[in-house]
Amino acid sequence: MSRARCTRSQTATPAGPAGWWLYLLECADGTWYAGISTDVDARLAAHAAGTGARYTRGRGPLRLLATRAYPDRASASRAEWQLKRLPRLDKLRFFEDPAAPACDAVDRSPAPRD
Repeated sequence: MSRARCTRSQTATPAGPAGWWLYLLECADGTWYAGISTDVDARLAAHAAGTGARYTRGRGPLRLLATRAYPDRASASRAEWQLKRLPRLDKLRFFEDPAAPACDAVDRSPAPRD
């Protein structure tokens, strides 16, 4: 069984000791995977060792595309949910735009019907 390899473009350190991170990986097959963690480096190592998410197993090497810090697990989970609903082209923009909603202010009302 081959092991996935993770590459990292930057070092992420959570803001504060209990910080959570939303991260976006690119798999070797071109697909993207989003997840949350308090320690992105350890989580990448777990993905690379094949003990991370089932989705990333056998899809290595992996490349970290982006990270974003959140103060707690709940807000990181909401951000992950929001990110996964976005079209692929908007996902990187989510990380690049500092004005993007922090997910506590996300409007969860149903879209109006035409």
